[in-house]
Amino acid sequence: MNKKQKKVLIRIIVSASLLVLLNFIPVTGILRGVLYLIPYLVIGYDILIKAAKGIKNRQPFDENFLMAIATIGAFTIAVYEKSGDFNEAVAVMLFYQIGELFQSYAVGKSRRNISELMDIRPDYANLEAEDGTLSQVDPDEVEIGSIIVVKPGEKVPIDGVIVEGTTTFNTSALTGESVPQDAAPGNEVISGCINLTGLVKIRTTKEFGESTVAKVLELVENASSRKSRSENFISKFARIYTPAVCYSALALAILPPVALLLMGKAPGWDVWIYRALAFLVTSCPCALVICIPLSFFAGIGGASKAGVLVKGSNYMETLSEVRTVVFDKTGTMTEGVFEVAGVHHSTIENEKLLEYAALAESFSTHPISVSLRKAYGKEIDTSRVSDVKEIGGHGLTALVDGVSVAVGNSKLMDQLGVPSIECRSVGTVVHVALDGKYAGHILIADRVKPDAEKAIRALKRCGVHKTVMLTGDRKAVGEQVARRLGIDEVYTDLLPEDKVTKVEQLLASEKSHKEKLAFVGDGINDAPVLSRADIGIAMGALGSDAAIEAADVVLMDDNPLKIVKAIKISRKCLRIVYENIYFAIGIKLLCLLLVAIGAANMWAAIFADVGVMVIAVLNAIRVLNTKNL
Repeated sequence: MNKKQKKVLIRIIVSASLLVLLNFIPVTGILRGVLYLIPYLVIGYDILIKAAKGIKNRQPFDENFLMAIATIGAFTIAVYEKSGDFNEAVAVMLFYQIGELFQSYAVGKSRRNISELMDIRPDYANLEAEDGTLSQVDPDEVEIGSIIVVKPGEKVPIDGVIVEGTTTFNTSALTGESVPQDAAPGNEVISGCINLTGLVKIRTTKEFGESTVAKVLELVENASSRKSRSENFISKFARIYTPAVCYSALALAILPPVALLLMGKAPGWDVWIYRALAFLVTSCPCALVICIPLSFFAGIGGASKAGVLVKGSNYMETLSEVRTVVFDKTGTMTEGVFEVAGVHHSTIENEKLLEYAALAESFSTHPISVSLRKAYGKEIDTSRVSDVKEIGGHGLTALVDGVSVAVGNSKLMDQLGVPSIECRSVGTVVHVALDGKYAGHILIADRVKPDAEKAIRALKRCGVHKTVMLTGDRKAVGEQVARRLGIDEVYTDLLPEDKVTKVEQLLASEKSHKEKLAFVGDGINDAPVLSRADIGIAMGALGSDAAIEAADVVLMDDNPLKIVKAIKISRKCLRIVYENIYFAIGIKLLCLLLVAIGAANMWAAIFADVGVMVIAVLNAIRVLNTKNL
């Protein structure tokens, strides 16, 4: 508990103790009322102050106003009836504060899940100078290409590549993955990980503001600003509902006695005013106003703990309605770890063809380019390369040692007017032309992710009707992967703009506005499609910045099963939201009716207010438990 919650708890204990004690003190009359004011003010002074401020600011209709009017009215009735029973007035305020404390604690519990994620924010970076000395600096001050030292037990402050040392990293705060990851020189490492074993030196590849940890924190911090349809409905509902019940209570206090008076009967003002006050207590919309946002907040917190970042409760709601999932292939359903499987139809030595291709691709970060450089296996001398021109969805051209080199797919060869030879083997084919003449092609194979097939089966079990894969690869490669994974439809040979067109066609074919389409991708060319889909899911913390920026949901590791986890968390969250809405409104309406006809008293009203809120809060925090999903 924080200090504020502890103070409220002390006030509750003091007030409850005084209330019990006063029942054993044989005092009557006005003195008894004055004594009961002590526990009442101990527990309710802040509510009275808030109610007064609301009236002063001309915004009186809130739960503080309802509680203040109801309890002051209960005191007045006890004085009027000379019954000396002030217990109800104090009890209403006492139980209301107990409910508020319970709700505050539940929100704090949800917030702590997000605070645990916030703990990944690094406090400093150990910057190594040219003479080898270390100095602790603010991560914002570290430039790209600097060498930083991360000691065992420290957080990695900035994304980079290990240049010296081996270690094991704890990535659980980012990915939800409890198994530590080994790392060695040449491995990329993302900020926010905790170094467990050895000292490592890292060459930074990004500024702190562009690093993974900064982007993750920004996503989480902004998540609460995007409200769902359910939250917007409850906000509008509360604005209409609260003044409506206040006027209804006023009508209940005045109209029946006036009617009885006109009929020549005893008006029974005290009875109807009591019912009106109980009506006010019953009507307090705390359960709805508090528990719906709390459910979404808990859902976002629970998801972040599992390595799934949802950018807002509106996206949580949309994710729960997904019935079609469209996948990119490379890096999403396959590992994106390409390996050269062969060199075919080469007109020069295979090693020389690989050398030309690797040099031409030396400035590209695409996985295929990386695999070509890896297969070449020698130091890349970029001074031999000039005039590099990338052709989106086709490949690139460059001058290598004065030779015009074209590296890409068959579309690039067609565009250049160079006849190419198709490959019979299944894989990604990279054609190479030298000085406008075909020089052969290189076959590159990509591995399917181990859990990809399991993820597709799990998606279908959890209610996804259709799975689709979009890829720029040729038909044979795409169909082979789709067949192996059990994907329903596959579209191949697509440029980035073709993927957007295909997603728009799939969106147009959706049978219902409640059946949403999700696109899952990880590359920079996926950003337009991620934005166009009903909900975009970026796969992997090491995905491109553009993909993460464009996505609505970010999966912090490359495991496709996290897609299923994200959908299940969202559905559990929405199920609990609707349970709370139906339960709270149903009990409220029933109790309001019973109070209005005199079949329920103030104690029933207390249950309808505080009891419903406590039950709804308990239900809401169930969203935090995502382990068994």
